[in-house]
Amino acid sequence: MSGRRTLEGQVVVVTGAARGVGELLARKLSARGATLALVGLEPDELKKVAASLHGEAAHWHADVTDHEALAQVAQEVKARFGKVDVVVANAGVATGGPFVDSDPVAWKRVIEVNLIGGAVTGRAFLPVLMESRGYFLQIASLAAITPAPMMTAYCASKSGVEAFAHSLRAEVGYKGVKVGVGYLSWTDTDMVRGADQDDVMRELRQRLPWPSNKTYPLSPAVDRIVAGIERRSAHVYGQWWLRGMQSIRGYLPAVIGSVGQREMKRFGSRLDGMKVGLVGAGGAADESARSQR
Repeated sequence: MSGRRTLEGQVVVVTGAARGVGELLARKLSARGATLALVGLEPDELKKVAASLHGEAAHWHADVTDHEALAQVAQEVKARFGKVDVVVANAGVATGGPFVDSDPVAWKRVIEVNLIGGAVTGRAFLPVLMESRGYFLQIASLAAITPAPMMTAYCASKSGVEAFAHSLRAEVGYKGVKVGVGYLSWTDTDMVRGADQDDVMRELRQRLPWPSNKTYPLSPAVDRIVAGIERRSAHVYGQWWLRGMQSIRGYLPAVIGSVGQREMKRFGSRLDGMKVGLVGAGGAADESARSQR
């Protein structure tokens, strides 16, 4: 692990920057002297965030699944600020509920935004990160470490993007680019609050073993991400206990498979016909943006 380096004068791109982890991360990085390039689907919200930051910032309205749009953003950020030092691939959406009853459009969109969106972001910005010998941080999740029932799309996408980032690290390290994976458990964001609006999803989560059944405050988690960016860490943990999960992850599929079946049976008929689209304000923004195309 490298020592901490100052963020003063560093140009940082954050996707999904209109709210939640992305917004607060932008604020904390800006307060440490970074220049921020904010990317997302909510131009009005992005404009407000950019205007409220401590230092220089600009925003770009773009869908992270759009190769051409992200390539254009990368060119414009480089032209505007002269370089790119750090890219945080944070944009993400979620859905929940039984796979058999899931909305296929929403299910696919989770894969597109979380997995393909991370890869599209990497493809767009890696050339400029190679120039600066920079850092690419892919935000994953506890869902990459352990499977969970009712979260097939989210777990698949986060497991995939974790593997993508690990593979990428091996490819670009010799060119001076460091790659990190950020892990977060349930953190107090619009996405988690949106998921909790469904009674079954909320109760199922509350029955998880401690400490994975808690919702954690956003600010300390983002502080840990900031520290990971300063160190250009290979692994960044938003909650202290997630590091320990790595050592037991090989046992988790069997445990979850057994316990999960019991819990699903407990909910029984409450699962019938349960359909959940993209959750939270970010999910609503994604659906709105796509409907306007």
